[in-house]
Amino acid sequence: MLKRLMLALAILFALLLGVVLLGPFLIPTETVQALGSASGAARPESRFLTIPFPGTSGIGIHYLERPGPAATAAPAIVLLHGFTLNAFTWGQVPEDLAKRGRMVAYDQIPYGLSAKLKRGDWNGPHPYAKEAAIAQLFAVLDRLGIERAHLIGNSSGGTLALEAALAHPERVESLILIAPWVYAQRPSFPGPVTELPQMRRLSLLIGRFLGEHTLLGLSYHDPERITPQRRELALIHTRVANWDLAWGELMARSLSTPVDVGERLAQIGQPVLVVTGDQDRLVPVEDTRRVAAGLPNAELVVLPGCGHAPQEECPAAFLDAVNGWLAGLETGPGLTRGDASGDRAPDRDQDLGQGR
Repeated sequence: MLKRLMLALAILFALLLGVVLLGPFLIPTETVQALGSASGAARPESRFLTIPFPGTSGIGIHYLERPGPAATAAPAIVLLHGFTLNAFTWGQVPEDLAKRGRMVAYDQIPYGLSAKLKRGDWNGPHPYAKEAAIAQLFAVLDRLGIERAHLIGNSSGGTLALEAALAHPERVESLILIAPWVYAQRPSFPGPVTELPQMRRLSLLIGRFLGEHTLLGLSYHDPERITPQRRELALIHTRVANWDLAWGELMARSLSTPVDVGERLAQIGQPVLVVTGDQDRLVPVEDTRRVAAGLPNAELVVLPGCGHAPQEECPAAFLDAVNGWLAGLETGPGLTRGDASGDRAPDRDQDLGQGR
């Protein structure tokens, strides 16, 4: 009896091992659809530019822009979307923010209508590496002639904003971080592991799944507020050729890139507004509180009845918080730019309504 049991267990183990080692090879590596171009999928408000990047002939970037008041000398406002989303996550927010200064929102690659680089499209630094995202952000600013900016980032866009402030503090006026992805846990593997053929195919499978669904539904406290048009814009990348291969490359790279900016928050000298919805299902509110507590010059606002993307779900409350804080920067004594030794602004939970 024992021998039969051991034999059965050995067979089961062999089958499981076979599934793990050989199963991923059943995932097709050719693009799932032969689709069109980014320009063909563009909206009337879409704009495009090309930024330089080592090892490529240039990277195409899709962006949205509002010019702001005439003759204003205020820093530009640059909006950075979160994981799986794109520049359209900001909805009608840009119209209001543009009253304060020039506003730009762009699609980080490979999201939205920006370039869909697949393996073989570059022969230098990895375009989906963390360092590359920082370089691409400042290349966009350079291309648009923006010397200094307020950076507003949601989720992973907030992480990018923090990294940018650390890399080039002289070019960052302030930060507004919306549920920044700093302490949320995710799998991380050594680089050689993520390059295994099985892992690359699994990354492609994950990329396809996330690309066809996105995190839009989980970003809302009440998904019933998501309109059909908003869902369509969240999936606009699926109309562009090779989107799935590009998302697979991004997933493979992200699995070997740990998020470590939380260890350097004390080095951020700019004034920071940290915003969270009290019903966030993706980044716990306590994680966002922890980020605010670790920043020298931060103020925390908690919006009731809002999820992970309050700029979409609760735009009125979000704009009240942001405009009030920016107005305080413009009229108040402010903090020494780039100086992490200033006094810390008190945290505050504000009941600003749901902005429906």
